[in-house]
Amino acid sequence: MSEKRVRCFDCDKETTFVDKLSFRAECEACSADLHVCKNCDYYDPAAYNECREPSADPVKEKERANFCDYFIANADSKGGKNEKDEQLSAAEALFKK
Repeated sequence: MSEKRVRCFDCDKETTFVDKLSFRAECEACSADLHVCKNCDYYDPAAYNECREPSADPVKEKERANFCDYFIANADSKGGKNEKDEQLSAAEALFKK
């Protein structure tokens, strides 16, 4: 058994687990799901379906728990909101009435 790490995409808190991350795992700090696309090594916003694994089924909600068998926990993710989300929020703020 080997201990592994994953960094929460939402709050950037690091969590450790043994062998395989549960599909139902949640961040202790913010309660966000951890077995999500945004916490996976294959996640890439620039790739087709935002995933570098060509055999993976498309997942619509990248921040919700999923049952992808290709999931590999990413301990080096930046965490927090990604650049796309920040740009979208800024654009929405410009056009608010």
